[in-house]
Amino acid sequence: MQKIQLPKLKKIGEQPKVNKKDYIPKDQRKKILMLSDDIRTHSGVGGMAREIITNSAHHFNWVNLGGAVKHPEAGKGFDISSDINKLINIPDSFVKVVACNGYGDQNILRQIIAQEKPDAIVHFTDPRYWIWMYQMENEIRQQCPLVFYTIWDDLPYPMWNRDFYRSDDMLLCISKQTKNLVENVLRDHPKPGRIKYVPHGIDEKKYFPVVNDFEFEAFKERILGEDKDFVVLHVSRNIRRKNQSDIILAWRTFLDQLPVEKAKKCTLLMKTETSFEHGTDLNAVIDSLCDPEIHQVKIINERFNDKDLNYLYNCSDAHMFLTDNEGWGLGLTESLTAGRMIIAPVQGGMQDQMRFEDENGDWINFSTEHPSNADGKYKKCGEWAMPIFPKTRSVKGSPMTPYIFASQCSIEDAAIALMKVYKMGPEERQRRGLAGREWVLSDESGCTAKAMGQGFIDNIDNLLKEWKPQPRFRVIKVDDSTKLNNYNPAPISLTPEFLKEIQSI
Repeated sequence: MQKIQLPKLKKIGEQPKVNKKDYIPKDQRKKILMLSDDIRTHSGVGGMAREIITNSAHHFNWVNLGGAVKHPEAGKGFDISSDINKLINIPDSFVKVVACNGYGDQNILRQIIAQEKPDAIVHFTDPRYWIWMYQMENEIRQQCPLVFYTIWDDLPYPMWNRDFYRSDDMLLCISKQTKNLVENVLRDHPKPGRIKYVPHGIDEKKYFPVVNDFEFEAFKERILGEDKDFVVLHVSRNIRRKNQSDIILAWRTFLDQLPVEKAKKCTLLMKTETSFEHGTDLNAVIDSLCDPEIHQVKIINERFNDKDLNYLYNCSDAHMFLTDNEGWGLGLTESLTAGRMIIAPVQGGMQDQMRFEDENGDWINFSTEHPSNADGKYKKCGEWAMPIFPKTRSVKGSPMTPYIFASQCSIEDAAIALMKVYKMGPEERQRRGLAGREWVLSDESGCTAKAMGQGFIDNIDNLLKEWKPQPRFRVIKVDDSTKLNNYNPAPISLTPEFLKEIQSI
């Protein structure tokens, strides 16, 4: 008689096997509430929040209070768990989006906390959007810890952010400069072990070098027309601090140094708004500064899906920023992941992506004594980057953010950077761009979406192991010993050249 092989029956309550590090069954996971842009939107904050959630949904259950300006679905909730299951190949994720106008308010947050009972709350982006939430931090922290995924663009140390930072149980810092900044702002009230570096991470399956793709060739022809010798891309919003007009003038200045026939084989692509009230009218800038026959600049004002955005990066030889304030520069990371070089100012999180080396050959960290490499103390960086060191730094501000450096690069230096990259030739530019992708995917950089998700898993797990509910009220006796010191230690480091010259006067 033939032996019949019966299928193995799953025992009642047996959990599915999932081949994922740190996987926890749905009913055993901690639940995290993410306050951010709606993760279904295409904003930078929404995109990064989505990557955090999708790369940790095997370990945490997530609820997203998802904001948008005049959200068309405000007040509605959406269970997107089945979509996440397909995306990350697990059977039992729990991801819910609750849509709201703006970033919500105290009443909405109270309702969600009562209904969802989160084990922790993570919030993301400028703390001034969350003043209403910080006004109820004692109420929140009686029930669960508060985690801030934070970044700040530049020095001097923003002491006016201190009350926000003090109200958080953990601060996950997007850039190395931000980590040093937060530690200095909290020097009177340190948080040992609770200020960690977790850089932005990109999904390398969305952005990658394209080879032998007929769809890409058709896309490239639509964007560029004829083949070009040199294409530079800029992807960003049309807002003042991005200095798109400076990029256009630097482009013209660079092209004017080439023979006319060679200049005509170069194109600057700018994926941005043609005109915007918080920026400028770029068509007017181009019409005034550029000869359309020689200085080719194309504005692309359309929304791309991930596939077409990757195609756009692959149309270029390098990605250029010239901003005077930039926390991270997500377009640069996406471009590096696609295997393209970057040209950018030395400031903010862009310094991380350039990977400057110290005197020991190590990737630099920042300290009170050396809070930024904008002074050019370290020159050696990853070969995929063409750094532009700022010529001037001025202190700007507003009533709510009284001071911050605007680090301005000169148009001439930007034109020189363009010429250096152009003169490398296509093979060398490609080699360096691929070296950039290799570094982005390395364990050292931590700039993959998977590494970012793991950073959230590890740090929130550690926080939840030791966190204790906070008291409803705290009484603080204010005297000379408890007054906070607003003094900014070493907001700039003084170069040997400066010290030599000023001491010789």
